[in-house]
Amino acid sequence: MYRALTRDIEVVVEPFYLEEQSDPDDDRYVWGYRIVISNNSDLTVRLINRYWNITDQNGLVDEVTGPGVVGEQPRLEPGDTYEYSSGCPLDTPSGLMFGHYQMETEDGELFDVEIPAFSLDSPGLLRVLN
Repeated sequence: MYRALTRDIEVVVEPFYLEEQSDPDDDRYVWGYRIVISNNSDLTVRLINRYWNITDQNGLVDEVTGPGVVGEQPRLEPGDTYEYSSGCPLDTPSGLMFGHYQMETEDGELFDVEIPAFSLDSPGLLRVLN
């Protein structure tokens, strides 16, 4: 699992390879990921927007932005957690994702919460380190 903490808001990511949706013979590799956002701050916040940077093993970058997550803009009071799952296809057997959520306080203050970088690696992938 991967973790990041920004202004007492914790983001935990757990990626997993979806073998049944992947087809390596057709250069299709699919991962799911589960994210838990925990509001450990004293403020009520709402997740307004998301930004993802998805990089495949060839260095090709795909940037994704949009409102909320999985069609929702969750409101988290102090002590609340929000969990969701999503997925990501790649044309290569490995990659990397990171990003941030734009949050808004009840007073209208906007700030970014880090989504930690996490690796997408196919099972059995051999890595050579130089």
